[in-house]
Amino acid sequence: MHPQMDSLRHLSAVEKLQIVEELWDDLASSPEPLPLPEWHRDEATRRCAELDADPLIAIKRKGHA
Repeated sequence: MHPQMDSLRHLSAVEKLQIVEELWDDLASSPEPLPLPEWHRDEATRRCAELDADPLIAIKRKGHA
């Protein structure tokens, strides 16, 4: 656990969400690439293969999201 977590625990949910938004915006504006876990690559590869095998799975059906 990050040592500063104890000082954040007393904040309200709204205050915590504001901090999360600020952190997310800071990450998004950073030129530094974010690490990509190997399992993310594996899952993307699996999904691409699944779509290649059956392209119709990508077509939305009426009444389905």
